[in-house]
Amino acid sequence: MMNQPATGQKRILVTGISGFIGSALARRLEAEGHWVRGVDIHSPSTGLVARWPEYGTALPGRDYDEFRRDDLRYNGAALRAVIGCEWVFALAANMGGIGHIISEQVDVMRDNTLIDTFTIEAAKRAGIERLLYASSACVYPDELQRDGCTGLGLGEADVYPASPGTAYGWEKLHAEHLCRQYRLAGWVDCRISRMHTVYGPGDEWRGTRAKVVPALCRKVAVAKFTGGRELEIWGDGEQRRSFTYIDDCLEGLLRQMGADAAPLLNLGHAQDVSINELADMIMALADVQLTKRHIAGPEGVRCRASDNSLIRATLGWEPTIGLDAGLPPTYAWIEEQVKASLERGELL
Repeated sequence: MMNQPATGQKRILVTGISGFIGSALARRLEAEGHWVRGVDIHSPSTGLVARWPEYGTALPGRDYDEFRRDDLRYNGAALRAVIGCEWVFALAANMGGIGHIISEQVDVMRDNTLIDTFTIEAAKRAGIERLLYASSACVYPDELQRDGCTGLGLGEADVYPASPGTAYGWEKLHAEHLCRQYRLAGWVDCRISRMHTVYGPGDEWRGTRAKVVPALCRKVAVAKFTGGRELEIWGDGEQRRSFTYIDDCLEGLLRQMGADAAPLLNLGHAQDVSINELADMIMALADVQLTKRHIAGPEGVRCRASDNSLIRATLGWEPTIGLDAGLPPTYAWIEEQVKASLERGELL
């Protein structure tokens, strides 16, 4: 028999639970007493594998209540996932850094269209109380993210006229429309969180799926341990971004899901920095000085920051953990992973 949540707690599904945000969210939900089911196409990452069964209820004392390995791109998987739950955090997606979402555009659009459509429809069919959909700042128009936009925050209404620069952004915008229509029809109380690049300890730091913060941390740490003297940066490094620390991300997701009415909100720190500035901060943490070598590569939009007016008005809160506080534990964790990998003779 499945463990039941305490009075006032929820039975919650987290899709994409093996990912960075999904696994962190599940730990937070479990700590707050909720019953948590996780679904993912991948088994949980190293360190969790031994604590999760492939299907079914976990043994007493484990971190989460249930894990199901399933593929949400196929009809039926999403319905199996949502049955018996009350809330759904829809985080599952084919995504990664800018190199991945540009080089794999058709796979990204196909996979995410199937995942999102089946998950939202399954929530309707199962009578789910609330669903929070993880969207992305990639939905915003390229025209608002070109040269000269430093310090300009993007507000939720700025998404129109629509012109995202990637298939990933277009699919996320379409899924937002799907959520909105299901909510207006009274089928599912859908909430949408437009996340601005989330980072922190535990983030993916290898390969093309690594976003800019962990990718630069990895490069700096590798140079530190191998005697490297250069740091490769795609483009001129003057691209600007805002970054959201994982603890702020989790707090925002829970506040938005728990609010009486919070259908669409940005979730991002208002601080924006250039990639060159970010690189300098990471090198300072590593206590190394590398020569920046700017090379051709996917750069994404020129500048992006979050306008937090609506989240402040709606939730009375906004992300507060800046890079000065979030970057040190992130770099320290990645440096440990790099050191261990190099000691094992792995190529990074």
